[in-house]
Amino acid sequence: MGFTKKLAHTLEQNELSGIFKALGHPARISILQYISNHPNCICNDLVRDIDLAQATISQHLVELKKVDLIQGKHTGKKTCYHINIDKLYEVKQSVVTFFDETQ
Repeated sequence: MGFTKKLAHTLEQNELSGIFKALGHPARISILQYISNHPNCICNDLVRDIDLAQATISQHLVELKKVDLIQGKHTGKKTCYHINIDKLYEVKQSVVTFFDETQ
């Protein structure tokens, strides 16, 4: 969506849309679940256990980081990933509010 179209919607609508877009791919759901169960995993762990190419995993990680659902901590040449719990709860509340207000 172009920038001017985003101005036609509220900040909350745009943010929720971005979250849904990030969650709209099954690989990203799989990655989130994996990171949730294996905090501080690295990309190679994901590649080994999810059976996707490293470049594919990396691109999905970028999309999840864009919406702040995951965070990475650099340790040497590796990045250890974990769920951003604060953002996850914020998203959960936004979704609940969305469905409560939408009849």
